[in-house]
Amino acid sequence: MYQGIRHIRAFLSVARLCSFTKSALELHISQPALTVQIRQLEEWLGVRLFDRNKRQVALTPVGRDLLPLLERVLTDLEAVMNAGRELAGIKRGTVTIATLPSVAADLLPNAILRFREEYSGINVRVSDVIADRIIQLVKQENVDFGISSHLGTDKELEFEDLLKDRLCVFFPEEHYLAGNPEPTLRDVAVWPLILTARGTSARAIVDRAIEKEELDISLSCEASYMSTAIGMVRAGLGVSILPASVVSSIHEGIRMMPIHTPGLVRTISIIRKRNRSLSPAAAHFIDTLKAEAQTPMAHFITQEPDDRGLYLEAVLRVKDETPGNGTTDT
Repeated sequence: MYQGIRHIRAFLSVARLCSFTKSALELHISQPALTVQIRQLEEWLGVRLFDRNKRQVALTPVGRDLLPLLERVLTDLEAVMNAGRELAGIKRGTVTIATLPSVAADLLPNAILRFREEYSGINVRVSDVIADRIIQLVKQENVDFGISSHLGTDKELEFEDLLKDRLCVFFPEEHYLAGNPEPTLRDVAVWPLILTARGTSARAIVDRAIEKEELDISLSCEASYMSTAIGMVRAGLGVSILPASVVSSIHEGIRMMPIHTPGLVRTISIIRKRNRSLSPAAAHFIDTLKAEAQTPMAHFITQEPDDRGLYLEAVLRVKDETPGNGTTDT
């Protein structure tokens, strides 16, 4: 492309100045080199562009017809090259992300803020949807990448673990479970359950654990949104099993406890289409996201689930300091 631009610039300069000598000086090249460029362009186009002798240079009729076309071509090619440089230099562009609402509400805003401090010309578009929809958007290449729970393998996708989010039981503060400091899934399952809808990452983990423990449950209600499930708990319709990241939507009268049954931790992963390159902006945003994930966050955990003391201390601190914001589903 660059060679083509040089040839078109040479043609336009000669056409404007009607002189190979003046054009060579303007373009900072030798006159023989300029002559070669014009001859090559004529050969590529299959036409003669200039009538020239020792005293004058003039456009041929074909050259005059091509002049406005080549002016537009040069403008477009220069725009393409400038855009490419800006995209490579992360000066402009868009990063598109599909993410779980719980991540969109807590981790992602801080990552976007940190990213924009360095790359102010990049737009970030976020689709906060359930896990199944995230997979669809990534596979269809409607987004650069997804942030969701990693529940299995998929030959079309690549998963890179980001952090962990532990599932807890949410119940009214006067509930019987308040007297059990280390409830298991079996302890929780004896009560009517309020679960997120099928297709959500939390529901898939809960269903798998219930099947493994061979438990019979009473499903009181299903809700697509976590805030709805919390409202149902507050109304006394049952207890709910939700990720710890919903702690920010807890209102007065609701308590939460980790469930001491293996497997009730969802891994939050960065999901990409396999064998697809990221734009420089998207790649740098993922780096920013990883850095933000390393900062202390009570909503998510990086330690093993049995590290109960540190986990509970963090949860209680955020519960005291963070007002409810209506976090949705996962």
